[in-house]
Order: sequence, then structure tokens, then C-alpha cells
Amino acid sequence: MSYSDETPLMQQWREAKSRHADALIFFRVGDFYELFHDDAVEASRLLGLTLTTRNNGAAAHVPMAGVPARARDEYVQRLIRAGRRVAICEQVEDPSEAKGIVRREVTETITPGAVLADALLAERRNNFLVAVVGDLDAHAASASDPDAADGAGAGLALAAADVSTGELLATHVAPGALEAELARLEPAELLVPQRWEGRVLPGAEGASVTTRPDWIFDAEAAAEELRRHFGVHTLDGLGFQEGDSALVAALGALVAYLTEVQPHAARNLRAPRLERQGAGMVLDEMTRRNLELVEPLRADLQPRGGAAVGTLIEVVDETLTPMGGRLLRRWILRPLVSAPEIWRRQEGVAELFDDSGRRRRLRDRLRGMRDLERLAAKAGAGRASPRELHALGDSLARLPELLAELEGVESPLLAELAGFDPLADLEALIARALVDEPPATLGEGGVIRGGYDAELDELREVRDNAQETIARLQARERERTGIPSLKVGYNKVFGYYLEVTRANLDRVPEDYQRRQTLAGAERFVTPELKAWESKILGAEERIAEIEARLFTELRHRVAAEIDRLQATAERVATLDVLTGLAHLAERRGYVRPEVHTGYALEIRAGRHPVVETMMPREEFIPNDVVLDEDRRIMILTGPNMAGKSTLLRQVGLIQLLAQIGSFVPADAARLPVCDRIFTRVGASDNLVRGQSTFMVEMNETAAILHGATGRSLVLLDEIGRGTATYDGVSIAWAVTEYLHETTRAKTIFATHYHELTQLADLLPALVNYNVAVREAGDDIIFLRRLEPGGADRSYGIQVGRLAGLPETVIERAKEILRELEGTHSAGGDGLGRRGARRPESAPPTDQLSLFSPPEPPVLAKLRAVRIEELTPLAALNLLAELQAEVGRGKDGS
Repeated sequence: MSYSDETPLMQQWREAKSRHADALIFFRVGDFYELFHDDAVEASRLLGLTLTTRNNGAAAHVPMAGVPARARDEYVQRLIRAGRRVAICEQVEDPSEAKGIVRREVTETITPGAVLADALLAERRNNFLVAVVGDLDAHAASASDPDAADGAGAGLALAAADVSTGELLATHVAPGALEAELARLEPAELLVPQRWEGRVLPGAEGASVTTRPDWIFDAEAAAEELRRHFGVHTLDGLGFQEGDSALVAALGALVAYLTEVQPHAARNLRAPRLERQGAGMVLDEMTRRNLELVEPLRADLQPRGGAAVGTLIEVVDETLTPMGGRLLRRWILRPLVSAPEIWRRQEGVAELFDDSGRRRRLRDRLRGMRDLERLAAKAGAGRASPRELHALGDSLARLPELLAELEGVESPLLAELAGFDPLADLEALIARALVDEPPATLGEGGVIRGGYDAELDELREVRDNAQETIARLQARERERTGIPSLKVGYNKVFGYYLEVTRANLDRVPEDYQRRQTLAGAERFVTPELKAWESKILGAEERIAEIEARLFTELRHRVAAEIDRLQATAERVATLDVLTGLAHLAERRGYVRPEVHTGYALEIRAGRHPVVETMMPREEFIPNDVVLDEDRRIMILTGPNMAGKSTLLRQVGLIQLLAQIGSFVPADAARLPVCDRIFTRVGASDNLVRGQSTFMVEMNETAAILHGATGRSLVLLDEIGRGTATYDGVSIAWAVTEYLHETTRAKTIFATHYHELTQLADLLPALVNYNVAVREAGDDIIFLRRLEPGGADRSYGIQVGRLAGLPETVIERAKEILRELEGTHSAGGDGLGRRGARRPESAPPTDQLSLFSPPEPPVLAKLRAVRIEELTPLAALNLLAELQAEVGRGKDGS
């Protein structure tokens, strides 16, 4: 069957589908949204809908499935969670006025990165749609070989938008930093050029990928899109500079895409925030993971209250509003690297910390504040319900008191926040227009407050007096007819009627018109009753029409103030974060660190911000850590479970907290501004990428050595465990030398390779420390205290006992250890008293030395041989001579 044989409705559907081929079309037909053809088949499978058929003309039958219009959002949300796109095709004209088939148009396309529904959004994290442009291959080359690439990835840029809040940002991507930037933004959807189709971008695993034609990412086309969208003649006013063509391309492509799929929401995008390189710290995947900033290392720790258990954000998030929670998350994932900006935040936190009364009053005003950002965005997109608009007004009503509490603040940041717009005019408008407790949907009625519109008040009076009118009419008709049982009733089929029992039918007046016959009664109408009914029912319809019009007008007036709303929401969110950090400092006993632009790092009685919350305060053992020019590398030894990894993470978290402007868990701290924090704490196989434990270690170590500078903080735990002992120690040794001599980064290196402690004799800026333990018979007690010097033992067997190894295994391990130690000290064949051979996996009995021993004579003689000059007989004689020398022990073995 050709398309020309289709019904007009199916032709209309096919036209919509041709423009949105990658989406499921929700096609409005009366009170239902219908899906057809393959859309219906897929939706029936994903949503559990009944699959039926529709007569498509010419005896053709089309697969069809449908959902009630009132339940649309529920089904759409399920499809979006499954990674699908949904295009909403609405009836855009009144069916009663349509000439022929009702006109329909796609009014919005809902995608994972362009949603407004609360059910699809995490309250305390952004839902970013991210566009990436540039030379991906050159960027990959720069990541794998930064020295050779010479900045080849500088042309790569990304833009991100959250339509639920109106945020829009863009940044250049430093060579090798794409994965870190994508992981920071956690995109729900990725927008890339068509030529990248099939490419996997690390850092955005799990994101829905959308491709668009390459020309959309052209800088000239993108610039025109931005000028049109923001209504400007030049992009200079938006902060763009020469050399920003990649930023323009990314932003323009993103705005064009959002205008296509969510035209109403796209109008609410704020002016873009351009994040220049060097303004914030890039945190790579291993640092975010190892420090457990927002996600725990253990996948079984489920989120609790919006933050995953055991993470930094769970512990430090004392914000009271959803927008404050989102802002704090962004701060943690992009710490500042500008000392003046850090000091600016610190001063704000410090003032609120010192003035506890003002802080408590501010938090009282913030408590219960709704999500201004997302409510404003919904209103701007025409999606806010009466209840949501009322919630917006209720939150605005709190602003004047919040503003009053900021009067007289002194720190520059708080003084800036104190100038926010309280939006009193908008709050008054919403309060005057909406009832105190509006319904969830406009269709339920009773949305507009009395006194707001005279015509609406008059119609409501007619409707509300209906009961009294019915009672009066019923009494009058009873008196006129003499029928005491006569009553006035109503149903949807016949409307209002007069009901008379059969026993009284002879009393019915001539002006009664029969409408319905029942088993024991007749129902009638009169001209008066019909006129009254018309007036009452007309009032209901008219009330609904007027309320819809007034509410839509109200929403438009709120949307017109979207810029003011967003600006105020941003300042309130910042105030929420600052008061939360001050409250955290008081609650947890944090101190203001001295942040400086020099080199030295000094932490006195530092604590791990997460671990200390999991035990009584007095049980956590604080430690001092000092790194400066004269001792910039600390080799940290000690047994497993002693607390080495905790100390490493503790230092990293204290440094990060300082660089977001927070107080830190310590008695005192003097910290430099670090350009990067690198961590390598533990490793695991990456089977998805085909990498073993050792390859993961080497990749992470290489990234540190290529990326670290003299302003970096490097935290290493056990490099080289994934390979043979000689190889592992050699690599760890060489890495330490490189960090000391070339990188000169502040470094803490936790290791079980006690050989590394010898480096203190060779490298002047390296010091040895150990985490102290105490022996108690066969057991050990972990003191968790940092002490100068290297550990002399690993206490592996004692730790095994604590871990619950069977006692027979413990005893046998001790026996083998004695045998190995005895073999090393006295020589021998490695046999125990029980005649057991030394296990093949046991280390060599010779102590490993990293200093070159004298070459044995037999090897020296062998090296001197010129094989090409030997005859076969001479070669055999030489072999016999060398064998004899080895047998006599002349090589010293």
C-alpha cells in the first residue's frame, strides 16, 4: 500500500515521524496519546501496553498502542529511564472549530538531557546535556603523549546546559582532560557531530548519545544561532574572545538542539558562563574515585538522602535547599585554584562561623525554601502547575526576611549576596492570584483567589448559589403541583430534571415536558428549569475557561521575570552553601586553614572528614603532616590496616576542602594553592577496557608523572604490586626519583617496599615515616600514629590472623617465614625441618639490593668472549672451563 492510500490521520502521523525519526511519537487523539507502527511495538514491550491494530484504509491494519492523556507523564518517564526519546504531538486547534482533521504539531521532544519532570531529576545534582566539538583524534594523541602532542587538543571544547535550572556553561578542554571534564559534569545526554558516531567518550559512560549533522557544529553557523537566541549583534558582550571559536561552536550547537527539542525551555537559558582554563582544578577519574568525593568505591553503598554513603559530600553537605546542594556538588568537583577567590569564600564562611546568631537565623529562613531555580524554569517553559507556582510564591515570601538578616555583613562575598532582588512584586502577584492551597492540576478548578477577577467572582456566585436555587425551585413546584414527594435531580445524560412518582402523575401540570420513564417514576423538565440549567452549566464552563486563561497569564508574567528569578536563586544557593559550611565547621570542630601561594603544606592534628564521623570522636587518632621544599617527599611504611591509605586520603580531602573555601578537620592548617591533586590508592582490573591490575597502575602513574607540577599534591599507595618484586621495586624507586628531581611535587608515597626507605640517604628532600604499631605477643595493636623513620616489618602474618585466617594456616606461615629467614641468614637449600621445599612463589633468599654488586669473575670472562672468533672446539673447551669454575665456587655464589 502506498502512503497516499493512508487515512488523513496516519498521513499526519507519518509527517511528524519523518521529522522525529529517532523518537517515539506520542500522538494526541482525543483523550489518549496513540503510538503507531514500530513505535507501538516498542512501547508495548517497554511499557507493558496492549498492542492492537488500527484500520488504516484500503484494508490495511497498523499496530497501535495508547496511554490515557492524564497518565502521559508517567509513561514518558519510564521511556526516558529506558534511554528512549519521546516526541509529544499535540492537537493545536479546537476540534469543534477544525475544518477537517484537527491540526497537530510536535510541541516538545523529551530526551534524557532535556527533561523538566521532577521524577526524572535528582534533587541535588544537575541534569546536564553536553555538546563536545573539536579534533577528537588530536586530543586523544595529546592525552597519550603530552610532550609530543604540543597542545594538539587545545581546539577541543564542550558546552553544557541544564534546562531544569537554565544553567549554560562552556569550557576549553585541556589536552588529555576530556574524561575528567565529562565525569565532572556527569552528562545525562551527549551531543556530538555525526562523524563521531560510534565513538565512545571516556567519562560519559551511561550517557545517551545523540548525533547531529556536522554543519550544526560549524563555528559560523553556531555564532549566528547564539546571536539570534540571545538577541545580540555581537558575541563580545557574552564574554567571548579571539580564539573562542571552539566554545562558540559547542554552545551554538547545543542551543540549536535545545531550541529544536524543548523550544519553551530553551528560551530560559541564562547567558553562558565561560569557564577559562586555570580557573578551576581538574579532578581526574582516579582522584574523584579514590577520594570518594561524590561516589563510594564500594558499589553496594546505596545513596542515602541524595548522597552516597561514605562520601565526602554526604558528610559536608549541610545545605538546606536543593539548589544549594547542587552548587556545593559543583564546588567539590571543581575546586578553586585562585587564592583571592578562595580567600573570598573563606571570609564569607568565617563571618558566618563567628556570628552564630546571624547564621542560625539565616538557616531558619532557608529551611523549607523550595527549589527556586527549577520552579522558575518550569514557569518559564509553561510547565508549572498551580501548586508549583504557589510554592514559588511561598519561597519568594521568605526572601525579605532573608535579606534583612544580611544587613550589616562585612565580608565582600556576603555583601554582594546581600544585594539580591527580593522580587516583592512577583510574590505579591502570585499571592493575590492563587488560593492558599491550590490543587495539583488546573483542571481540578478552584485555582484563582476570589477578588482577583470580577467576572470570575460573579460566575462563582451563580454556581455557588445553585443549591439554594434548587431548594427554592423544588419547594415552589411542590406547592404549585401539590406533590409533596416531587424532587429536583441531576445526571450527566439529561441534566437537571423534576422527578414525579407514578402515583402522582395525574397532578403533573401541562408545562412539564417528559424526559425519561423509570419503573416507578417519570422525569420532566420545564422551560424555567432548562433556562436555569443553561445558566448554571454555562457558569461552570465559563469558570473553567476564565481560570485557565488567568492562570496562563499569571504563568507568562512569572516567565517574563525569569532573569530576575534565576539571579536571585543563584545568590540564595551561594548563601546556603556558605552558611552550610559555617555550620559544618562549628558542628565538626573544623578550623580555618591559612591558604597561601607558597610551597609548604602543614597540617596539625589533621583528621579524615568521613572516617571520623563513623567512630566516636575520641577514638580517631589525628596526625601531623608537613611537606616543604626541604622534605617534599614522604615515604610512608607500616602494615596493612595501620591507616596508611586513610592518611593519604585525609591529606587530599583537607587540601580539597580548603580550595573550595571550607574550613578543614584539623587543629591548624597552612596549605598552599595546588594546581592538581593526584591520587593512586589501590587498583583493580579494568576488564571492560582490557586492562590488568598492573596496566591500570602504570596508566595512572604515567598520568601523574605527565600531569604533575611543582604546585601539585601527589598521593601514591603501592605502585608496582601487580608485577614481579624486582620490577615493582625498580619502578617505584624510579618514580620516586622522578618526582623528587623532575616534578618536585609534594608527595606522600605509602609502600610495603622497605627498600625505598634507603632513598633517604640519596635524595635530600625525602623523609621516612611509618604508622606505628605495638606488638602484644603474637598480636599487634594499631596505634594509628605517624612517627619518623621507616617500619622494619610488614606484620603480614599478624594482619592475616586479625582477618580470620585459619590457625593452621597462620602457624604454617610462621614456620615457612622462619625457614626463609634462616636460609637467608645462614645459607642452605631452603628445606625446612619437615623436609618441605621453599614455595615456588616465595621471594629469593638473597636480600634485594638496588645497588649494583661487583660482577662475578665468571660473568666478566664470559662478557669478554668474542664468539665470532671461536672455533667449535675452542667453544667447547671454554664452556668446560667456565663450568669447572662455577663448580669450584669461583664466582662467589
